[in-house]
Amino acid sequence: MSASPQRVSDHAIEQFIGRVLQIGVLIAAAVTLAGGVLLLAKEGGTVPAFAPFKGQPSYLTSVNGIVQAVHAGRSEALVQLGILLLIAVPIVRVACTLVAFVLQRDKTYVLITLVVLGLLMYGLFFGTGAA
Repeated sequence: MSASPQRVSDHAIEQFIGRVLQIGVLIAAAVTLAGGVLLLAKEGGTVPAFAPFKGQPSYLTSVNGIVQAVHAGRSEALVQLGILLLIAVPIVRVACTLVAFVLQRDKTYVLITLVVLGLLMYGLFFGTGAA
């Protein structure tokens, strides 16, 4: 009389993944809002100079640079971090779905989800951005 391992129900998985998406978007929005408020408090009274266009500072173009700038107290980096978190939410969702399919022992969907996650990670790390 060996007890077979219980399968996780589809409803429980859907609820968990839905909660992950909700929490992820709320965290990303809170970080972005906090950065925006700090940025407005710091530079809201300055008159913008539209003639000389200056692109994004180089430290805002990499994850490492953004994290270091947040630690240095740069409010624009906090806004950028919120946007990065928002981009990460769907990737986390796919990773959670992968775990759910592994728990359900659904080999076909594990393989498909691994391919999707691999493509997302490849695009994230090796994409050229020249779309």
